[in-house]
Amino acid sequence: MGNNKLKLWLPLIFSIVMIGGMFLGYKMKEKMPVTARFFSTERKGIVQEVLDLISERYVDPIQTDTLADAAIEEMLSHLDPHSIFIPSTDLQQVNEDLAGKFEGIGIEFNIFNDTIHVLSVLKGGPSENAGLQPGDKFLKIGDSTVAGNNTGANEVKQLLRGLHGSKVQVTLLRGKQIKQFTITRGIIPLYSLDAGYMIAPATGYIRLNKFSETTYEEFMEAMQKLKEDGVQQLILDLRGNGGGILQESVEIADEFLDGNKLIVYTQGDHIKKQEFRARREGIFEKGKLIVLIDEGSASASEVLTGALQDWDRAEVIGRRSFGKGLVQEQYNLSDGSALRLTIARYYTPLGRSIQKPYDKGIESYNEELYDRYHNGALINADSNKMATGEPYHTPKGKLVYGGGGITPDVFVAMDTTGISNKVAQLYTKNTIGNFVYRYYVDHIDHFKSFANPADFEKGFDIDNKVWDAFAAFALQDSIKINNMPASDKQFISGRLKSLFARQQWRNEGFYEVNNAKDPMVIKALEELGE
Repeated sequence: MGNNKLKLWLPLIFSIVMIGGMFLGYKMKEKMPVTARFFSTERKGIVQEVLDLISERYVDPIQTDTLADAAIEEMLSHLDPHSIFIPSTDLQQVNEDLAGKFEGIGIEFNIFNDTIHVLSVLKGGPSENAGLQPGDKFLKIGDSTVAGNNTGANEVKQLLRGLHGSKVQVTLLRGKQIKQFTITRGIIPLYSLDAGYMIAPATGYIRLNKFSETTYEEFMEAMQKLKEDGVQQLILDLRGNGGGILQESVEIADEFLDGNKLIVYTQGDHIKKQEFRARREGIFEKGKLIVLIDEGSASASEVLTGALQDWDRAEVIGRRSFGKGLVQEQYNLSDGSALRLTIARYYTPLGRSIQKPYDKGIESYNEELYDRYHNGALINADSNKMATGEPYHTPKGKLVYGGGGITPDVFVAMDTTGISNKVAQLYTKNTIGNFVYRYYVDHIDHFKSFANPADFEKGFDIDNKVWDAFAAFALQDSIKINNMPASDKQFISGRLKSLFARQQWRNEGFYEVNNAKDPMVIKALEELGE
């Protein structure tokens, strides 16, 4: 009965909270600086008064913290899709991702049959220094038994993470032997650079997965090594890069652009126009440059790509990018939560706003990528630019578009091979990932015989022996793959090979092997060859 009453009153409560918040915001907006904490005045705000009344007088027990979070999220839903409230329970992980590091022991793990398995060990990290190996199974972490008692992944993370320099004792099962290790926790990098290597003679390849506080530093280290290897042309892969810290993408753009060229500018109703320009001699201002993008490239990725396209510095290959041209600033709140508020729009050097429309509501906005797939925009070049996109001309006369993402100069359709129901089942049940780990551990000596990803790409094949083992493993998940179409088999074989390489050399190995058959990378190499 209590829950029904609560459901009946919730709309009214939200309305009161929203009206109170809007009134308070109106009164404060002229006085409150950008960096101020919200609701930090001594006088109690109307929102808090309402919550206090509910807490003290409401007919049934209720968690007012949960109610307050819901009220804030309701208010933000009337703004834009990227103004978000971050509860205190999620803030640490969000900040770690942007910082590019966290404090822990340096392993990847997964849970199979209620047992925590070590998938990989960070090279040079605390766990490798202590003696942990892929294939080890956790029995205890500290005094906590974690095998066979439904311990969840989040609980494992909490037990393993801790302050830099602190120690944690773990009990592991290796084969049939029980072993104990003491691990001294350290700073674990969350790399934003997945791969950086010479993909062809005089041709370098760099892939960035985000823009964190360490991205520019990682990029420069990779570029220095490529310069030593004689790089004269470069493929910069930003596919799936959802963005991050704007300044990091500006710094990287500066390495490609000469003079004091405009890279991006931001502007909002309460934020004056701010220009970001090239200000130093870059590491790769000359030499052919190709940028790869897709529908997952957003925000800071679009800033970088837009600047290089506007100045005719790079050829952009792929599919239209996501279309996020809004700039957020994060404000920490008094209870340990945070508000990430949109404060400005960014514009490319030619004045293009890349933000796609969100006037039809957040649900429609979030489904836009799904709509692209069904409308053919991921497959047909003609439908790849925004229908309402305003045309612009670069200094060399190239036509570019605003209004919703970066439109590539050369379109490469999505590879729809491997989207069959059978393949989908293999992913849904994580059959592929589970098999790769187990097969790798059982044949680790053979995999270790390959010196590097390039040798592995040339010397290892998914032969009948590996495929038969995979088919038998898939059968345990009730998936029969013996009669799989040749195209699906070829797709899965390529994925298995790339994941084996990742198991040994992490992301660098995965992309070095996967790129050998990646249609967009192959197209980029063709363009560079011309």
